[in-house]
This record gives sequence, structure tokens and C-alpha cells, in this order.
Amino acid sequence: MIFKNRNFLLLFSGRILTNIGDSLYAVAAMWLVYDLGGSTLYSGLAGFLSIIPRVIQLLTGPVIDRVPLRGMLVVTQLLQALLLLTVPAAYYLDMLTVGLVLVITPILTTLNMWIYPAQMAALPKILTRDQLTQGNSLFTVAYQGIDIACNAISGGLIILLGAVSLYFWNAAGFFVGALLFTQLSITSSVLNSDNNVTKTSIKAGSEKRTRLYFNEIKEGLAFLLATPLARIQVGMIVINAAGGATFTLLPAFGESLGGAGMYGMMLMAQAAGSLLGAMLTPYLKLERIPIGLMFGTSFILSGAAWGASMFAPFNWMILMMYGLAWIPGGVTNVMVNTVLQKAVPQKKLGTVFAAASAISGIAMPAGSLLGGALGTIASSFYIIAGCGFTVLIVGVYWMLNPVTKGLPSSRDISESWFVLPGTKEELSQDPASSSSLSSPSA
Repeated sequence: MIFKNRNFLLLFSGRILTNIGDSLYAVAAMWLVYDLGGSTLYSGLAGFLSIIPRVIQLLTGPVIDRVPLRGMLVVTQLLQALLLLTVPAAYYLDMLTVGLVLVITPILTTLNMWIYPAQMAALPKILTRDQLTQGNSLFTVAYQGIDIACNAISGGLIILLGAVSLYFWNAAGFFVGALLFTQLSITSSVLNSDNNVTKTSIKAGSEKRTRLYFNEIKEGLAFLLATPLARIQVGMIVINAAGGATFTLLPAFGESLGGAGMYGMMLMAQAAGSLLGAMLTPYLKLERIPIGLMFGTSFILSGAAWGASMFAPFNWMILMMYGLAWIPGGVTNVMVNTVLQKAVPQKKLGTVFAAASAISGIAMPAGSLLGGALGTIASSFYIIAGCGFTVLIVGVYWMLNPVTKGLPSSRDISESWFVLPGTKEELSQDPASSSSLSSPSA
């Protein structure tokens, strides 16, 4: 049994504590900023500052294989705990301001950008190949399940304990997580030619190492932006901008319908929809459906439910429709991971996944700022509805664009679809490749 593996049990337990802390902190921070500042402009700025560090995830891929994973996990947990404690300390000293919360927000998010990739990189070092699927599944279910549970109770906890108290309990959880991670026994990887790092390159000096590092990052970006999948990435940038604006406005929207409890329920509906979509994906047999058709249909349905939920007459109906809007996102998240795992050489997966996360989330900070600004002059109802209809338009674009229409199904995709220009094979195997390469953002 996988839980008999002491290292896995420690890592999994630490993962649960980390997830609980992240989920509760995210809810508490947005509500505290809105409560202290009294404006969606502040919650928009908080959303911007909490998301903008995700761009550095692009830089984490090549680094994680070069540092001791146990040390990285312990240090990041301790730093987060200490930063979180500054909020209750400032409150006790009557020095708490919205500025302090805004300052520590991007620092905490930056530390988080290293934790999750490091945990995923540690799994192959402590599990056998036969156990990896089960281990990844447990990590994913724990992540989504904790998100739902924490979002469900966060509103009540804010009412019962206060947002400031949640910072204290989150810090305690991170201290315990750090203690668990100190007990890990993880074998250090030996850098070799398989990940384009040799002993010679390591000794060649900082200049050569830096050049090699950024070459790996550029190659990860090229896998996504110089192939037909670029059209999907462009659409996801727009969708994530809409998501950033919506997340920023949820505290104001929740307050207009009942306060922190409704805010937490909206987040719970969002997480539940994503989890349900991910759980249903294996049973939907989507491998035979062309990628463009699948993405287009999914987000047309998502955008329609997202926008229409704002005009529902009852709170329970709003929650149901908003939750349904996130099911397609859960499905496509699973499918795009499958596509990348089939199409990208294994030795490049870490760098490509880090690049994909950075690209897909790059517009969320802008969306957060825009949503917060618009929230000062218009009702959050109409802005969130507009975000939903924007998602619908992206779905229509994917359905009509000749490049996305020409994408194969995930069953038929292979590494030949991601051959980069200048290599032995060209992307001419795909009739839409040339247009994709000439204007990836069209």
C-alpha cells in the first residue's frame, strides 16, 4: 500500500497542510483587503499582486532539478509561516493596514510558486513507476477536495473567528508542514545529459550555466508558441483574464447577497465544478474528439452558464449555475495535460509545464486590476456576467478558427506535432502549422 511508504506519507501530509493554508489564506486575504479598504479597487490590486508572481513559474522548471528538494520545501514553509504571523501581530499592536496585507501577498504567492512543482518533482524520487499514477491521483484529489472543503467553510470561519485569526492558524499549519518535510529522505538527482546538463556544463562557469538555463526556458516557450497549440494558449490567456476579474469582484458580489458566507459558497461552487469536471473526464471518452472542437464546445457552455448565473433570481440558483460553468474547465485541464504528456518529450515536460502555467496565467493580474477598477463604477453583477460572455466568445473563436479546427484528437496526437522549427522534422505535417507559426497570437 502506498501509505506504507514513509516518505510518501510525510509528503502527502505536508501537501494537505499546505493546501489548507493556501486555500484559507486566499479567501481570508481577499476578504480582509476588501474589508479594510472598502473598495473593489483594493481587492483588484490584491488579486493582481497575488497572481503576478505566477509568471516566475516560468523560471522554476530548470531550477527545481538543481537544488535539494527537502531544503526547498522546509524553507518555503517556514518563510510563509513567519510572513503570515505579521498580520495578527500588526492587528494586536493596532498597526494593521491594507498596505501591509498588500505587501506580503505577492511574497507569499512567490514562495508558493516553488512548493507545488517541488512536491511533484519529489514524487518520482520516493515512489516506484507503478505507484506514480496512484500518487499523482491522490495529490490531485487532495488538492481539489481541500479547495472545496476550505471554500465551503471559509465564509463561516471568517464570521466566527475573523479573517485575521485565519492568518494565525494558517501560520501554525505551515510550521507543522515544515516539521514534516524535515523528516523526508529524498535522493538527490545527478544532473546528466538527459536534462541537457552535464558535469562539464556545471563547471563551465556562471555565464554558461545562465545561458543554458535561459535556453531551456526559451525552448519550453517554443513548444507552446511555435506550434498549432498556440491558438489554444491565446484563448486561455483571455479566459484567465476574465477569471482574474471575476475572482476580484467576488467579495463585493458576495457581500451584496449576504456577506462572507455567500462569498465562500461562490468559491466552493467554483472548486466543486472544477473537481467534478476532472473526475468525469475519464468517463466521457473525449480522446476521439478533436481538441479544437472539444475546447470550443466546452467554453461556449461554460461562458453561457457563467454569464447567465448573474441573472438567476435565487441564491441557490446562482451557485448552481456558477458551479456548472466551471465543469468544462475541469475537463479541459485534464485533457490539455494529457495532450502535453503525449506530445512533449519526457525530458522536457518539467520546463514545458512550467511555461504553460506561466503563459496561461499571464493575463490574470491584468484581469484583476481591470475588474477592480470597473467595480468602482459598475455593479459586480454586470461585470462578472460580461466576463462569462467573454469566455463564450473565446469558445466561438476556437470553433471557427481554421487552426484550432484542424487540431487532432488527443488520441492521435504525438511528438511530431510539437517539432520545433529548425529541427530535422517540420510542422508541415499539419496543414495549419504554417499559419500558426507566422502569427501565433492571431
